[in-house]
Amino acid sequence: MAQVTVYTTTTCPYCVMAKNFLRAQGIPFKEVNVELDPEAARRLVETTGQMGVPQIEIGGRWVLGYDPDAIMALWNQTNHR
Repeated sequence: MAQVTVYTTTTCPYCVMAKNFLRAQGIPFKEVNVELDPEAARRLVETTGQMGVPQIEIGGRWVLGYDPDAIMALWNQTNHR
């Protein structure tokens, strides 16, 4: 099963929506709050070139923003290789 990491901030409503969506789908995930972890924020920008959140890493591939269709497509693709 692909590892899922959700990069968030404390005040991001779309981050809450993304986490709630993943929970509703039964997809386990790790949360990294980049507001509280500046080193993770730096690595995230280096990796994706993006500063906004949520950013969701699924098996080494990325969904930028809250996009349920893209999340599920990548989740299904990553777990059915």
